[in-house]
Amino acid sequence: MPVSFQRVYLESAGYFMPGEPIPNDRMDAYIAPLNRMSERIKRRILTENGILTRHYAIDADGVTQHTNAQLAAGAIRDCLRRGGAQLSRVSLLASGSSGGDTLMPGFANMIQGELAAQPMETHSVHGICAAGVSAIQAAAQGIELGAHRCAIAVASEMPSRLFKRSRFAARGYETDFDSHFLRWMLSDGAGALLLSDGMPTLAGAPGLRLKLKWVHQRAFSGDYPVCMQLGLTEDRARGHLDFGSWAEAEAAGALSLRQDIRLLPHLFDIGIHEYAGLVQGGWVDPKRVDHFLCHYSSEKFIPVVEDLMAKADLSIPRERWWSNLAWRGNTGAASILVMLAEFLHTKALKPGEQIFCYVPESGRFMAAYMLLEVEAADAAPVAVMAPRTAAAPDDDLAIAPPHDPGAAPEGLGALLTELAAIWHDYRSRVWRTPLIRQIRERRFAVPDYLNWMEQWVPQVREGSLWMREGAASLSGPYQMLASLIGLHAGEEQNDFNILFSDYRKAGGAVEKIEDLRRNPGGEALNAYLHGLAATRDPIGLLGAIYIIEGTGQRIVPALLPLLKASLTLPPDAFRFLEYHGHNDEHHLSRWLAAVEMVMAVEGQARAARQIIDTARHTAALYLMQFQHITERMPHEPPGRPKANTAAEGGGFQ
Repeated sequence: MPVSFQRVYLESAGYFMPGEPIPNDRMDAYIAPLNRMSERIKRRILTENGILTRHYAIDADGVTQHTNAQLAAGAIRDCLRRGGAQLSRVSLLASGSSGGDTLMPGFANMIQGELAAQPMETHSVHGICAAGVSAIQAAAQGIELGAHRCAIAVASEMPSRLFKRSRFAARGYETDFDSHFLRWMLSDGAGALLLSDGMPTLAGAPGLRLKLKWVHQRAFSGDYPVCMQLGLTEDRARGHLDFGSWAEAEAAGALSLRQDIRLLPHLFDIGIHEYAGLVQGGWVDPKRVDHFLCHYSSEKFIPVVEDLMAKADLSIPRERWWSNLAWRGNTGAASILVMLAEFLHTKALKPGEQIFCYVPESGRFMAAYMLLEVEAADAAPVAVMAPRTAAAPDDDLAIAPPHDPGAAPEGLGALLTELAAIWHDYRSRVWRTPLIRQIRERRFAVPDYLNWMEQWVPQVREGSLWMREGAASLSGPYQMLASLIGLHAGEEQNDFNILFSDYRKAGGAVEKIEDLRRNPGGEALNAYLHGLAATRDPIGLLGAIYIIEGTGQRIVPALLPLLKASLTLPPDAFRFLEYHGHNDEHHLSRWLAAVEMVMAVEGQARAARQIIDTARHTAALYLMQFQHITERMPHEPPGRPKANTAAEGGGFQ
């Protein structure tokens, strides 16, 4: 839930960008190419990110011209100057950064020393992009609680020192793409905000004040592996402190800043889910947002964010977006503060306008948001937007499924909203199961893969049967739906052969499919879907298909690169997972058509409830399968009766 504020106002904002703007054609003087690959990588990245100029706090010889603490101090001085305020008023200094100039002490203390500031409370937030928002929240909470009347939030970054060519000498000027990537993405700068109580007017905007209404941050570090990091080797197996010396750590690549760009699409899924939850909870209304400040690291991600918002029917028109990425560059934690400060310096605001800020952080995945509202200086204080009370868990997210292949057909908005909430919870729980943790942490070996497949093969084997039985149970009005389900079941009825072939090519020793057994979660799901399929008009099965097909489209593609990186297996040992990762999006478009048919016959309320209930039950049972995968299942001895496989909900279908 967001942290709301009743008495926190933004009094002034400032920023400090070191040196002159550096255009793309002069970057090599500061961030010199490492090898023959560098130029090609640079051209590709600069073409996509849209950055035209940026600032560096080093000179062309790599000599530091400003420390990170000096950048932060420069932003604070600019902020105070613009507001006509004295540093002596400030009793709390909160900083955010991915790293200061020293490992110890805290960055806020180093900034305080650089300013020669009076004794005050300090708070240092160590993170990546969202650290700036964390600093703002810490400063605002100090004011809201009455402990402080005036506080500074500052964020500053100086990654250029990590990108100098000399940093890569220990590795022979060779490095992986993930550390190449950020050399052409990040640059230096700092931003600062002066927050206070007492409803002050906003500097440079006579007759207006700017209220901080709420801040919301949420981390998903338990769901995903590290995406952006400094201090680990490329394979994340060793930390820089685990080496015998700094020189050894540098030679092993543990002191290279990296970002795993293959994980980035998940970051925006998470961020838009959280945004939708804020809308559903009444914290923000897209129609009321006048200015959207989004910290995207590259212009390549603008259509990604727009598309996800559009599918959720929660779009903010593009003309309301504002960014200075093109001429200020990506300054990490400082970006949103620099962006907000420059926005306030250049835009004429009006009472009632709202400024909504969104910061995705790729470190280990966070999403941060802020809402500010312009008030007339002579107006009575406006109460903070209160959330709806005790929203049911299924109402936490108002967004079309993250794996929805297109815009939702008319009339399906409410259904897709509830299904998305179920999916979001299911996906998060799946990614914390022992199986997925093993894969993510690269502790997954070939025997583990074979054990997994031994449980999935019998799970998939009868996957089309419960669909066919369900289609046979549909009465006259549903004959078109029955035909559609029959078509789908026919396409998948032999998929188990692909999976069993993958298993055998990976070294699986069991020769007969009949000797394999499902785990307890598979048995439970089998019984549930078989029983439901045998009832009259079992339209709730569409909820089961939603979860099963969604798993194939969203979870499988995320696992495949990790599996391939961990397992020395031929490509044709992954055919089943490859096939479903590519084809389940098509299956979900067919699913939408089936749901429309049901709604037309059954009536929206009753049909939706059956689909939602079945999706929730299927998600719980499917999760149980994941939880049991790491257990070793005994094979059926020859000659014994085989377990019932008459009707089964296949995995990854």
